Amino acid sequence: MGKIYLIAEIGQAHEGSLGLAHSYIDALATTGVNAVKFQVHIAEAESSIYEPFRTEFSCEDKTRMDYWKRMQFSKEQWASLRRHCDEKKLDFIASPFSIMAIELLESIDTRKYKIGSGEMDNFLMLDKITGLKKPVILSSGMSSISELDHTINHLKNRNLDLSLLQCTSSYPAEPHQWGLNVMGLFKERYKIPVGFSSHSGDIYACLAAASLGAELLEFHVVFDQKMFGPDSSSSIPVCKVKNLVHGIRKIEAALNNPVDKNSLTEAESMKAIFGKSLAVNRDLPQGHVISINDLESKKPAGYGISAKNYQDIIGKRLNKDLSQWDFITVNDLV
Repeated sequence: MGKIYLIAEIGQAHEGSLGLAHSYIDALATTGVNAVKFQVHIAEAESSIYEPFRTEFSCEDKTRMDYWKRMQFSKEQWASLRRHCDEKKLDFIASPFSIMAIELLESIDTRKYKIGSGEMDNFLMLDKITGLKKPVILSSGMSSISELDHTINHLKNRNLDLSLLQCTSSYPAEPHQWGLNVMGLFKERYKIPVGFSSHSGDIYACLAAASLGAELLEFHVVFDQKMFGPDSSSSIPVCKVKNLVHGIRKIEAALNNPVDKNSLTEAESMKAIFGKSLAVNRDLPQGHVISINDLESKKPAGYGISAKNYQDIIGKRLNKDLSQWDFITVNDLV
């Protein structure tokens, strides 16, 4: 198993503030993630006045269209964010939601794309992106297996660096909705790298996915879950991301170093220390016939008959006196 690729999804948590977007990059650069991901929205190209709010969250925007306009950055602003990621040794990944957004991202030399689950049947966009021959991460959130089959079969013969994330489009997603079992199905069915995208609002879903062999993990982040925005409650607070990364790397190390229970060389010295030898629990005279009520097991191993063999000496006679807590050896028995 290789190193799990970790993507912190900033998404719209910047609330349309360029300064806040840069602050997220600075904060995440200290956590150990591999990449940050943004969403690139160009309102007029992506949406219309008829698009309803997914959830009623905004006191500021009269329409969903107004919200997308507030999320927009200029080409120069996006370029500054990509450069900032480069400076912080973070991969810059983006999810476009229109052809115009793809063209903007190409103009700033974006090297890796994420396709949101709502775009999995948008072949106009998919063909535009995959024609660029750059790595593409697909999200499965709103797609059935038959829909995924159709899309992945459409893309698979294009010599792409293609990967797929199990995702549940519920915000926040509860444990019974995570669908961790689906990763194994995807891996077997599509023969491409498979991972997990979390909308759970805590670190546990990603830790569980890592333990089940996820090759890449994506999770939304926010400075505080009480912040304004549609994804805040389903995001991980930035202050917890370092702990998440630390936990994932430990799980990764465990998976990369399987233990052979048939070879316990390292445990032999511990077994001698913690192993038990048989002893008597009171003074016993020569000629006494040993019963189970006479016995105690005491550390360490090797000073008396092994405790696992206690039944072998029941009914045996002592050939000498033993004091309380003396170990019993084969030489003490008739």
